[in-house]
Amino acid sequence: MQKDEFKHILISSFEFLSMSNKIDVFAFIIMPNHIHTIWRINELNGKETPQGSFLKYTAHEFKKRLSENDLLGYRVNAINKSYEFWRRDSLAIHLYSPNVAYQKLDYLHNNPTAERWQLVKEPAEYYYSSASFYEKGANTFSFLKDLRFEF
Repeated sequence: MQKDEFKHILISSFEFLSMSNKIDVFAFIIMPNHIHTIWRINELNGKETPQGSFLKYTAHEFKKRLSENDLLGYRVNAINKSYEFWRRDSLAIHLYSPNVAYQKLDYLHNNPTAERWQLVKEPAEYYYSSASFYEKGANTFSFLKDLRFEF
């Protein structure tokens, strides 16, 4: 499925930045039109933030794989770019306590079971997520670190 190809681009970026010790990824979910992550930024990736590197790399890869017709939906009239794949106002929430962190972890993992999506019945059934890591101990994604060891 072509959409899975785009999910793998996101995963490969997590892997690269994690292996380079630029980020620690504690949780993620890749939904049909958005992602959620719980991560820690460790250091710059050259002159840019790891978040900037993630967004730039994935956008370039998306553009390479989309047809001209598919790209029309991402076209913008900007001086510095022709396409925009990511919202500029992503919501970052500081996880200042274990309670807040676990609340966000539950929200993130339950996203595909929400009435709007109904992608799976149980969070751990959704492959493009860290839910099975937390619920079943499945180590499908080598870049994941356990949030429970941070508090």
